[in-house]
Parts: sequence; C-alpha cells; structure tokens
Amino acid sequence: MKVTTVDLQSPLFGYVRPGHELVSVNGEEVQDIIDFRFRTADERVELVFADPSGQTSVFRFEPGSGDDIGLGFEEQPVRTCDCNCIFCFVHQQPKGMRRALYVKDEDYRLSFTHGNFITLSNATDADLERIVSQRLSPLYISVHATDDTLRRCMLRNERLAPILPRLRHLAEHGIELHTQVVLCPGINDGESLDQTIEQLSELSPGVASLAVVPVGLTKYRERLPELRTYGSAEARAILERVHDYQCRFLDSNGTRFAWAADEFYVLAERPFPSHASYEQMPQFENGVGMAREFVTRFNRRRARLRTLKSRRRVLFLTGHSAYPFWAAELLSYLKNHLRLRIHLEPVANRFWGDAVTVSGLLTGQDLLRAARAHADDYDALVLPPNCLNPDDLFLDNLSLEQFRRSLGKDVVVGSYNLYQTIRDVFV
Repeated sequence: MKVTTVDLQSPLFGYVRPGHELVSVNGEEVQDIIDFRFRTADERVELVFADPSGQTSVFRFEPGSGDDIGLGFEEQPVRTCDCNCIFCFVHQQPKGMRRALYVKDEDYRLSFTHGNFITLSNATDADLERIVSQRLSPLYISVHATDDTLRRCMLRNERLAPILPRLRHLAEHGIELHTQVVLCPGINDGESLDQTIEQLSELSPGVASLAVVPVGLTKYRERLPELRTYGSAEARAILERVHDYQCRFLDSNGTRFAWAADEFYVLAERPFPSHASYEQMPQFENGVGMAREFVTRFNRRRARLRTLKSRRRVLFLTGHSAYPFWAAELLSYLKNHLRLRIHLEPVANRFWGDAVTVSGLLTGQDLLRAARAHADDYDALVLPPNCLNPDDLFLDNLSLEQFRRSLGKDVVVGSYNLYQTIRDVFV
C-alpha cells in the first residue's frame, strides 16, 4: 500500500514520506487498511517500507495499536458486485448522475466499516477465513431468500454458493450478522418469506436481526424484469406476518429478531410501533425504526421549546413516505401548542417517479421546484437531513450553495434531532 500522509506526531515522521510503499508488516504482505490495523495491533511490530527508488527501510517498535503509527494510505479499489439483481437500484438510474451512484459495491470490508449490505456473492473461502480470523464483525448480509434456487433467480447469478452454510460458518465462529430481505410481490414473499425467516432465526444469535424491506422501483426500468410495489392491503398482511413472528421469537428467544421497514407502515397506513419494540435498533440505518426514533427523540425534549416566541415562517420539505407520521405525531403540536408558523410540504419525486417516496432520494431540482412554489409564504426553508452527500451535493449534482443562490432564501439542512433543528431555525 502506498503512503499518502504522515502525521507530525508519527514516530515515522521524517523517515517515511508520502509515496513510500508499505512492503510488509511482520513479514506479511498487507492487503488493505483493515489488515494493516489488525497486524500492527501485535505487541511487536516490524514494518518494511520501500522508497520510490526501491530502497527498503525496516522499523521495529511496540505501538500497541496501528492508530498510533500515524500513517495514511491510498484508498483501495472497491470490490464490485457480479450479480444482476432483478431489483438493483443502480440499474434503475438515468445517465448523467454522479459516478459513485453507478458503483455496485460488494465489499465485505465496507460492510464491516460502514454497514453496507453485501450478498457474499464474490466472497471466496479465503475471504471468509479472513473475516473470522480478523473478527470483522458485525457484517450486513442481503439474503432475500434462503431457498438457493430462488435466490439465484432473484440475483440472476447461477454461480452463487448456498447462503445458509456460509452464514452458519460465520455465525458459529463468532461473527455477528444482520440480514435483510428486499421483498418483491409474488416472488419472495408468502411461503418463501416464511421459510427465510424460519431458517435465519435458527442461526440466532449469530444472525442477530432481519429487516424486511419493500422493493424500491423507479421509472427507469426499460428492459428490466417486470416488478411492482405493494398495495396497502398487502402491506398490512406483511406487517401482521412479521408481528406474529416477533411475538413467537420474543417468547422463545427473548428478541423479536425480525422487523419490517418503516415504509411498510406507511404503505399500510398503520401507526409505527413503540420505541421499545425496536429493542436496540439493530437495523436503524436500513430504515427500521428511524421514524419512531425521530419522534421519540423530539418528544423527550419538546417541552423546552415552550419559550420560543418566534414569528418566523418556516417551510419544511419532506418525502411522501415521511409526511404521514410528521402530520400525525408532530405537526399539530408544533403549530397548536408551540404556536410556531410551520408549513410541511411533501415533495413529489418527479425525477425517479411517484413510486419513490423517501426523502433521501429527492433530487435538488425536485426540492427546488417545491420550494419555489411556496416562495412567498416562508422566511426560511428546512431540507430533509438525508438529501445531501458529505460534499453537500444533491443526487442530481446540484450543490447546496447553488440551491441557496437559486432560491434566495435562508436554507437550513435539518437533522434527525428535530428539537435542535427547531431551535436553530426559529431562534
């Protein structure tokens, strides 16, 4: 691996420079930064570097942790997916988006470091043994179906290794696994879902949780398999099915194990479960319990907002899936009890299509269009917290700065801490 930075406090500062190559750690070649940190955690460490001319230098010391060495390395290529899933979101995008949106990552290292879901489709036996030996836990696994024939059909990859033996091997060796099923009407629901839930639960506690998530479809599905979204009655039936399993597992194993994504409650027009029913929120980043956490966090501190006397008019933008719980559990209190001048506007997703209703997939142009439609009715605008990437870019590459200049209004990016957002925008 090539060195990119050397901290001033690093014991190697002045000896190792950017551009030097890390040849080995304790005589072993290093694959990536995870491997580096694992090997430099030994009590005694020997590092071998080569400068651009090929001359090598050896350093021996007792750091106790790779973090103390103070080196930065070039990013390693992301391992990509060789499947062709019938519901793959990458295939449902138009041309001209950010390059990163077309990367089908399938990298167990990113699953460990960032919680990305992977299928294990490209994991070799050596990869599995490395996961076990270096304790790369937890991992997040897209299962979709435990029936291997069905799974190969859904992932459109006939070379897929059976999933249950791989999950069992990892679980038996102490790797914590969080799994998901992207549910497609008439394909992997019904008896197939029952089989998947039953067989994954048998691997508990190694398989620690299961999220049941509805398939997401955009309008860009030319030459792709025919799929549809769930209707309200179907969503209610799925919630009842999952709830029955939760009651059974809670009684037998002390955990509900399986949870339905927030989107199913929106589709079914059912209230979200209590905060406690989500236990430790093991699938929060997968959209399971996020809505309830958002409301609960606000309710715990909302009394502190009674002192606000602002007459500022504020427009909140959100996706259609979030609007119902906003309207039912938050809006009335903010307007009628706190007397805040708030307007909540659900934004139609013209870019991806009406079937895409989550705020995280709203583009800058769709948000800008909705904001302009109410331009005379507010003094400040609050954007959804998940509509921008770390570089402050919307999905369509519009920057936050361009958005603000185009709108000519005070624009605030909201957070999952609604209490703090309210204080920031009204004080």
